[in-house]
Amino acid sequence: MQQHTIKSPNGAKRKRRILGRGDGSGHGSYSGKGMKGQKARTGPHIRPGFEGGQLPLYLRLPAIRGFNNVFRVEYQVVNLDKLNAFEEKSTVGLQQMLETGLLKDPNKPVKVLGQGKLDRALTVVANKFSKSAKEKIEVAGGTASESL
Repeated sequence: MQQHTIKSPNGAKRKRRILGRGDGSGHGSYSGKGMKGQKARTGPHIRPGFEGGQLPLYLRLPAIRGFNNVFRVEYQVVNLDKLNAFEEKSTVGLQQMLETGLLKDPNKPVKVLGQGKLDRALTVVANKFSKSAKEKIEVAGGTASESL
């Protein structure tokens, strides 16, 4: 391919529409603008969203600040230092946490976070674990298992 052989593709170059050159041209008399009205006049056109003086859509809608993600999962969080209340080598699940008052709602999922230290081996069952919580439980000699 050489510079003098390059051609633009078919349909890329279009002939300019010539207005106001008589009715025989197809674009005479009103020059494709119809009869009278705001869009037939010269000068600046109407802005996007203008509805002819009617209250525009963006003003009719309520002012929404932010949005609510309908798929968001709200977890109840329990920190590791709170799990020291349980006995050594015991299994700690949703029911045990509810009985000791660590959780309020039995229907919400539980996430264990890694704040504080765990000084005993526990088998902890929860819906989710943070990476640091999982590591600290395993270092203390316990196991962290996720349940649905």
